[in-house]
Amino acid sequence: MSWPARLHVVTGKGGVGKTTVAAALALALAAGGNRVLLVEVEGRQGLAQLFDLEPLPYAERRLGDIDDDLRLLAVDPEEALLEYLDLFYKMGRAGRVLRKLGAIDFATTIAPGLRDILLTGKVKEATTRTDEAGRRLYHAVVLDAPPTGRIGRFLNVTAEAARLAKLGPIKSQSEGVAALLRSPMTSVHLVTLLEEMPVQETTDALAELTALHIPVGKIIVNAARPPLLSSRVTQAELKRGLAEAGLPTDRRTVTGLQSEAHAHLARQELEQQLRAELAHLKRPTVELPLLSDGVDLPGLQHLAALLRPR
Repeated sequence: MSWPARLHVVTGKGGVGKTTVAAALALALAAGGNRVLLVEVEGRQGLAQLFDLEPLPYAERRLGDIDDDLRLLAVDPEEALLEYLDLFYKMGRAGRVLRKLGAIDFATTIAPGLRDILLTGKVKEATTRTDEAGRRLYHAVVLDAPPTGRIGRFLNVTAEAARLAKLGPIKSQSEGVAALLRSPMTSVHLVTLLEEMPVQETTDALAELTALHIPVGKIIVNAARPPLLSSRVTQAELKRGLAEAGLPTDRRTVTGLQSEAHAHLARQELEQQLRAELAHLKRPTVELPLLSDGVDLPGLQHLAALLRPR
């Protein structure tokens, strides 16, 4: 499995498990000693919860007890703005005074576009950062991005800012971020379930990102379940199977089990139809299994093994 980009943006409809997939992908890319940064920008502290950690500060944290080559970062818009003011306007102390006065929180609240510019700007900085020898500090950056309903606006905000700004740091930074997001260094991966609404949002997001000239990578089908039946079963077959297993064969048990079997077959048929819809999108597709024991570290590592570059 190939993951050629340097910045991997992971998005999907709410509830499809995009944070889990982003974490598994980061673990996969960190295999073999590659340094990887896993970033979240929504303020949910989803990564801390996933790895059973205290809330993450605005600092790149090593995950040494799990993988010493993987680092986590929760980007805070206020901290990112302070960093921006210090970097471009040398306002370190003055910026912190503004924060005490509530000006920074006010600015990022009334101007959500500014918030997204700061978030994507920080991700771009991490992706392109180099060490003293001029080598890339991170082999890859994985971004647990906003959901598909907001992904186009989130990723395109810097292009809009670059178009509107006449000059200055905002224009130059926005142009740099917009160029990165439209380059081969970036790949947006769309996470979905085999359900109608997530598949429709995946289709819509693909069309939107394509129109914005933002590269789309893989479609990742999460929590896929193996088929358990290949055809309908009769009550006689069910009764015989129950008897062989030493289980009750009364009418209520048999008819209830048959009803569940028919519902499972209908579900399998719908999932096959949805797989066909995804195939029509002509994007590489990866299926990850449902974690029957829930999402824990062994489960994440299992998913990471399936996503590992080959």
